[in-house]
Amino acid sequence: MRVRTVLSAPALVLGVLFAPGFGVLTGAGEAHAVTKLTHSQATTMFRNAGITWSSSGGCSDRNTPTCTSFDQLNQATAQGAVTLKKASGCALNITGGTETGHASGTYSHWNGYKLDFALSTCVSNYVTGTFAYIGVRGDGAPMYRSGSGNIYAKEGSHWDVLYYNCGGC
Repeated sequence: MRVRTVLSAPALVLGVLFAPGFGVLTGAGEAHAVTKLTHSQATTMFRNAGITWSSSGGCSDRNTPTCTSFDQLNQATAQGAVTLKKASGCALNITGGTETGHASGTYSHWNGYKLDFALSTCVSNYVTGTFAYIGVRGDGAPMYRSGSGNIYAKEGSHWDVLYYNCGGC
């Protein structure tokens, strides 16, 4: 019995240190298990928050690049959009989600970490006036980091937003 007790304590401590969102070994840039949403779940969240979405193809098929899909979107990403809407007071229109056709990578649209928002004066003024400018991305897009660590990149026709977390939801 004593051996079990002795082994359980270190295991418990290590479990807390390495658990997502706890301890000293986590950060905005580390990948953790995430909750994935269906397209329907995400659109319900967006609709309830007053966020709109559009698609150049008028569709939501994840495997068609002209569609705007939210299938397999991270829950924290959807919550991040809701946080942006509430904090900024701006109208938000999502123009890109988890559909194919975006750049690949761990923190990609396909993997549920990114959303694209249509440009608007309100959103641009909020991002550039509230978040820290952190330089230019390799493709020339100026980048801003929110207080929670999410990255907003102003591409030519939209804001490309990388959500590591929900932005303080």
